[in-house]
Amino acid sequence: MTDVSTRDKLIEAAMRLFHEQGYAATGVATILRESGVNSGSMYHYFPTKEALLHGVLDRYEELLWPVVLQPAFDSTTDPVERIFAVMAGYRHGLEMTSCGMGCPIGNLALEMSDTYPDVRAHLAKLFGMWCDGIRKCLDDAATTLRPEVDRSSLAEFVLSVMEGAMMLARARRELAAFDRSIAHLRAYVEGLRTRAES
Repeated sequence: MTDVSTRDKLIEAAMRLFHEQGYAATGVATILRESGVNSGSMYHYFPTKEALLHGVLDRYEELLWPVVLQPAFDSTTDPVERIFAVMAGYRHGLEMTSCGMGCPIGNLALEMSDTYPDVRAHLAKLFGMWCDGIRKCLDDAATTLRPEVDRSSLAEFVLSVMEGAMMLARARRELAAFDRSIAHLRAYVEGLRTRAES
């Protein structure tokens, strides 16, 4: 087992477990069992469980473009439709888990923000990167949007709707809750188009 694979096994196991059951409910012993790594190796790479969480968040940073954004960007050349392709990707995740698992970053933000300031800052960075991807779509669509549209705050609004829609879908265990929110988001964005586009 190489150094890289040992570290990756720890991160991959922790990613899955934190997403499935949360940070607090996941013990180090469970991570070790699921990863097949011994405690000495874990503490060599991650002196604390919180350090491992930062490793997980670093991995989410690495995956944001290839897993979340690029597939949506590759699916259409229309920049606004790219935003809704991102939404469709999150919907697929809900569908595959029967609305049992939401956005891993959103879940961690709800659980961790008040307790671990360094983790909160790391999560805020990830949300910022996500918003940057949506802002890129809006910038590319700028000529079709009304000139007074604040594209940065609109990107934050898209994130807020998506996260809220996922939480509601999880609480109700129904995709329709997500779909209704995204339909209203689409109507709102369409209302910001220039008259030539409406």
